Amino acid sequence: MRFKNKFFWITAFVAFFLDQITKYWVVQTFSLQQTLPLLPGIFHLTYVTNTGAAFSLLSGKVEWLRWLSLGVSLALIALAWFGPLLNRWEQLGYGLILGGAMGNGIDRFALGYVVDFLDFRLINFPVFNLADVFINIGIVCLLIAAFQKTPTSSRRH
Repeated sequence: MRFKNKFFWITAFVAFFLDQITKYWVVQTFSLQQTLPLLPGIFHLTYVTNTGAAFSLLSGKVEWLRWLSLGVSLALIALAWFGPLLNRWEQLGYGLILGGAMGNGIDRFALGYVVDFLDFRLINFPVFNLADVFINIGIVCLLIAAFQKTPTSSRRH
């Protein structure tokens, strides 16, 4: 039996691993609320915790978000395992979303919060993490996949 949607699985694993290893590094290296200006006033690494969703949306809703992360993860795993062969953009998009959902989901179940550390201060943006980045890039990939599909014509010539 051939392993279906292999690029999806590789992408999900790499995204999950990068998210978790960067969060681990931040927790081991920084004190809570500690910041390291990489580009002062523009971009800092700042260790904060977040009980909400991406970019601090739905703050304090960790219980609900735990189950949402788990549900999204299980649905994407089922899609890749039992669904059709996905094109590259779909595999990349769904894989990035799965890696991000699992990364933040593990944090929510194990810690009760998500570790955030990417701090863009130039635009006063909420602190976020790689899982958030992967989920958003995944959505862009799915939009690209949707625009690449050409509708089949049902008209007869």
